[in-house]
Amino acid sequence: MGVQAVLNFAVAGLRQKFKTGAKLAAVIAIGGSLAACTSMGLDSVKKDPPKLSSKMMAQMSAKSMRPESPVLVRIFKQESELEVWKIDKTGNYALLKTYPMCRWSGKLGPKMKTGDRQAPEGFYHVSAGMLNPNSQYYVSFNLGYPNRLESALGYTGEALMVHGACSSSGCYAMTDAQVGEIYAIVARALQGGQDRFQVQAYPFRMTARNMVAHRNDPNMPFWKTLKEGYDYFEVTRRQPKVSVCGRRYVFNSEFAEGEPADPLAACPPAVNQNDPLVASRLAEEQQKLAAAMSEGTSAPLSAYVDGGMHPSFRAILKSSGAKAMASQVSGTKYPISRPEAALADPFASVR
Repeated sequence: MGVQAVLNFAVAGLRQKFKTGAKLAAVIAIGGSLAACTSMGLDSVKKDPPKLSSKMMAQMSAKSMRPESPVLVRIFKQESELEVWKIDKTGNYALLKTYPMCRWSGKLGPKMKTGDRQAPEGFYHVSAGMLNPNSQYYVSFNLGYPNRLESALGYTGEALMVHGACSSSGCYAMTDAQVGEIYAIVARALQGGQDRFQVQAYPFRMTARNMVAHRNDPNMPFWKTLKEGYDYFEVTRRQPKVSVCGRRYVFNSEFAEGEPADPLAACPPAVNQNDPLVASRLAEEQQKLAAAMSEGTSAPLSAYVDGGMHPSFRAILKSSGAKAMASQVSGTKYPISRPEAALADPFASVR
């Protein structure tokens, strides 16, 4: 998506400003101080939740998708992109839309403790009760961090969201227009009968090239586990079944005695139900990765600053400045978080 397209989308979707200047001032005043993406007790102005636009309905129809069909979300930090997938007429997931991400904080790697500014990486499941139509960041949904595995590992933190306003302290921040559209899509799927939707949050697109580029990162063992779920979705276009045992995610396994109760205990014996063709293709992906890791070299990354921003938004920030950009992407003109850091591109060498 080009710079002008991003700008047009952001401006077109801005909601009405808050009716009371005092509340708006209060929102802006706490801009850089949040430990996580919480409201800090601030009452938000009540509003109707976003609805699916006729344009989005037409896009779904063109891709043989129904508004109420199940949805799945994938997030990629390095690329600063969020994908929305829906079940189409084939019964498998197909890509509906890719959104450039306005801001995320921290660095590549999982979130482990309160205040580390890390945005979560892993597999999460979002139910209707985790959607917030009255967020101070326009609308939002809670990722559900820490999940069962993260809680068992002692990771701490709360209120990690996908929301609007282009300001992040551990969240994935979109423009108001973007998150409004995403909210409407997932809400309609949940209203249509989907119990909860899966969010897959990755450090980067889990290609062999990217894995090699980051091969020396201490998080690589964890990322190899994430790649198993990533590869399954890439090969099948079906949502991976996620279990937790042995201190890790385990995908598409059925256990003779039911789901493992203790995420830290060794995995019990599994009943292998993988389709042979799927298993063969997944094995091929693992072989490709092993070959690439044995031959490739790491890419030098620039020094860590704080998080990332999609290049299209970085171009707007450079040309317009932080204050003007805030008014373009947020109905409350919520300040861009750490704009100086957002101007840096630590992943230029691996793009």
